[in-house]
Amino acid sequence: MFGGGNMNGMMKQMQKMQKDMQSDQAALEATEFVGVAPDDMVKLTFTGDRKLHDVVIDEKIVDPDDVDTLQDMVLVAINDAMKKIDDTTASTTNGKYTKGLSF
Repeated sequence: MFGGGNMNGMMKQMQKMQKDMQSDQAALEATEFVGVAPDDMVKLTFTGDRKLHDVVIDEKIVDPDDVDTLQDMVLVAINDAMKKIDDTTASTTNGKYTKGLSF
């Protein structure tokens, strides 16, 4: 009456999509993103799950009399990495699975 075969096919497609989404999310979380400040003075490495894994600070930027510059460079590098993660997340998962859907 309601096309049970069609419903089964749709359920299988949804299960496959869910499995693909989980796989894409796991790959994204394992991907490394490097945020950098100008002239690569500060480099921060995050994974897609937004965990910080490495901090590299060029010794030329370390000046005890100018801590503010170092702090600014760290903020720039963090924001750079977060933007890269957000952009990759949007293009990898969000658009891929919602394309063509209307809500």
